[in-house]
Amino acid sequence: MREYTKVTITRKGEKMARGGHPWVFGDEVLDVAGPVENGDLVDVVSEKKGKYIGTGFYNDHSKIRVRLLSRNANDRFDEAFFARRIQYALDYRKTVMPGEDFKDCRLIFGEADGFPGLTVDRFGDVLVAQVLSLGMEQRKELIFTQLLEQLRAMGEEVKGIYERNDVKIRELEGLTEGQGIAEIPGSTLTEQDLMPIITENGLRYRVDVVNGQKTGYFLDQKYNRLAVSRICAGKHVLDCFTHTGPFALNAAKGGAASVTAVDISGEALKRARDNFALNGLEDKIQTVEANVFEYLTDLENKKQHPFDFIILDPPAFTKSSHTVKSAFRGYKEINLKAMKLLPRGGYLATCSCSHFMKSELFVEMLHEAARDAAVSLRQVEARQQAPDHPILYNVPETDYLKFYIFQVV
Repeated sequence: MREYTKVTITRKGEKMARGGHPWVFGDEVLDVAGPVENGDLVDVVSEKKGKYIGTGFYNDHSKIRVRLLSRNANDRFDEAFFARRIQYALDYRKTVMPGEDFKDCRLIFGEADGFPGLTVDRFGDVLVAQVLSLGMEQRKELIFTQLLEQLRAMGEEVKGIYERNDVKIRELEGLTEGQGIAEIPGSTLTEQDLMPIITENGLRYRVDVVNGQKTGYFLDQKYNRLAVSRICAGKHVLDCFTHTGPFALNAAKGGAASVTAVDISGEALKRARDNFALNGLEDKIQTVEANVFEYLTDLENKKQHPFDFIILDPPAFTKSSHTVKSAFRGYKEINLKAMKLLPRGGYLATCSCSHFMKSELFVEMLHEAARDAAVSLRQVEARQQAPDHPILYNVPETDYLKFYIFQVV
């Protein structure tokens, strides 16, 4: 006899769940056959004959009513279960992010690793976590403790975990916002440890895990930055939306003749300059505090074309399906301006980090921009996020980063 309350779902919900998607939405729930508290585990069953589909976290405060954790009716959701999941996630990273790359990578990528609503990034000896589901919130001490123990058993030096739960999306789960050092057994993490220095592609960065965006640093572009570095020797590079400067640094390290890094945030540029100095490259990179759209427009109006390699790494222009059309226009505007500014034979690196901006739509935007700019694009590379952010083909939300390098001809 199963100990979990049964949740019956519609045929539409069943089709999605059996297809591998881990979310059951509120309008797909037909019946809850018994008492259940938010955060509890429930068995999801089919409308027809009540066949078992999977077990997951229930939360009637959220539009995602059930987040499936397992499709194996024999699983017991004890400490050993979560220990196995952590081991799978760590073994995968050791394989796809070998050597020094394992020291600075995403260790747990939510649903893609079987931890719905949980993200954990590693920055040297500091781990940073975001917990975005109630079920994970209730079990985080167990999971965090196991994670530290397993890393240390592998010979990895880690001090503890800092929680970056200062995101409004937690409210959708009935959770409060907050951040701080996780109180878990064996943690030695202190306030003095929260500006770790990491090494990526041979470059050093100081990561502000307390105030930086998301968990403090964007790890998903690691190998895309390396791809840029390989082809920018002798180029005059413009890095748009530079943030803390990683693309600019990779360009400088790759032998660019000059690098200009533009961002609207003065605070971000200050951190970027600190990173440039940390690598002894502060004299090779110029920073400009400006709105990128206005900066590109000003260059166009003045008929100035000083760059032969432009990098566009904007923030997500859309975070919902309702704003995709306006995002399309925004992406097209900056790409069109960049294409017009580049000489024939120049290079463009461009990307989108929103999963709502589907790959085919992003490519359509690029075709339109190239047509309006009266140029042709020769594709050098088409890339995605680094493999420590794995893509599950049956979970489209895990496929979010589109990254292209073109030559303008």
